[in-house]
Amino acid sequence: QVQLVESGGGSVQAGASLRLSCAASGLTFSSYAMGWFRQAPGKEREFVGTITSGGGNTYYADSVKGRFTISRDNAKNTVYLQMNSLKPEDTAVYYCAAVKTTGWATLDLNYDYWGQGTQVTISS
Repeated sequence: QVQLVESGGGSVQAGASLRLSCAASGLTFSSYAMGWFRQAPGKEREFVGTITSGGGNTYYADSVKGRFTISRDNAKNTVYLQMNSLKPEDTAVYYCAAVKTTGWATLDLNYDYWGQGTQVTISS
């Protein structure tokens, strides 16, 4: 059974940093590209960023480019989302997702597995 478990969310002030983690189990982690998505209240889920299976390439939404960084440790079956210079508009539930590909995917419908999400709240 595949499980993706996010952690590291919380409430911080604007300008602060948070690091989210997503621990995967039940799959060959190194065969999966990993993505991060978020959903704010009343809004559709949106793509945040993705990292290829080997970790060599990343791609980000324009809204987070330069502030957020995705990394992964295939030995620990974990992907990370380092979020710096946080803004109130980054407030959302953040989800990690996995897709079996050597490339990457930016559409949520392409992903095979999802975590339960972790809340991130940024106050001004």
